[in-house]
Amino acid sequence: MHEIRMDSITHIVLGAAIGELMLGKKLGKKALLVGAVAQSLPDIDFVASFWLDTSGDVWAHRGITHSFLFVLLLTPLLAAVARRVYRSARMSVGEWCLFFGLQLFVHIFIDAFNAYGTGWFEPFNHTRISFNVLFVADPFYSCWLGFSFLALLILKKNAPSRKAWARMGLILSSVYLCYCLGNKWRIDTLVRRDLDRGSVHYDRYFSTPTPFNSWLWYVVAEDSNGYHTGYLSVFDHQPVSFRWQPRNDSLLAPVRARGDVSFLLRFAGGYYTIDRWKDTLQFNVLRFGEMGGWADPRARSVFHYFLDYPDDNKLVVQRGRFAGWDRQTLLGYIRRIRGN
Repeated sequence: MHEIRMDSITHIVLGAAIGELMLGKKLGKKALLVGAVAQSLPDIDFVASFWLDTSGDVWAHRGITHSFLFVLLLTPLLAAVARRVYRSARMSVGEWCLFFGLQLFVHIFIDAFNAYGTGWFEPFNHTRISFNVLFVADPFYSCWLGFSFLALLILKKNAPSRKAWARMGLILSSVYLCYCLGNKWRIDTLVRRDLDRGSVHYDRYFSTPTPFNSWLWYVVAEDSNGYHTGYLSVFDHQPVSFRWQPRNDSLLAPVRARGDVSFLLRFAGGYYTIDRWKDTLQFNVLRFGEMGGWADPRARSVFHYFLDYPDDNKLVVQRGRFAGWDRQTLLGYIRRIRGN
């Protein structure tokens, strides 16, 4: 596996809440299961990992199964099957299409809010959509849906408060998402101000949240030869302190024609560096942050791929993200989030 699927639980509880609101009266508690399964279907692409090498799998994930085409093709198929399986629900094909279409669309929409990138327009356009608003697993987004899900499991199928619990989970998670959008706007405003006032010359930049929160953000500004990286909290009173690292693109020359390198270059979206780590050439994708970079200026990229040893790249997206973390590391991280 190339990624720890920490976001799968979010899709399950999100799908269950939608299932309760749309199908609860007709299917009872089965609506939770149908909703959870429907919401999770785009992640069927994990099957590709059994046949693809790591670089191909990284690119295939959130590709065609997270596209508008997939939603359009799968929705009527699922609707036809569900109408036969759940005849007692007495729902038309159109009603089932609305349910499955909404579930699938919500999945690919929410996935676009984190850093991985989602192939909305596959196979016609390979652009990956990434809003960089949520970390892949943000407990402050998922917890409300989790509380709702537990309540729906416990309550009897005819309990009058079931819909209220489902609405609560959806509304509070949506409110938190709007709060994250506000934090994103604030951070981007401050970053542009600091970049324009300082001596940093850049062509483009991005910001993305650090693990499990929406307050401390990782910032990367690109120039012609490399990248300026830094961290900014919404509670900071000082400008971003950037460090520069070269792209070292010339180191790719001996391997640029390889298939895995082609996938990695496409996946990186232009944000990558090449360096040597011990005895191997290493490809770093900057979009996923660094391993404790807010405290260690020499921190490695979370996503690093060993070019000289392709078979050693079993887990690359979250590789080593929490290596060496202990109580002191966690406390230091919380202090940095608070703006210290």
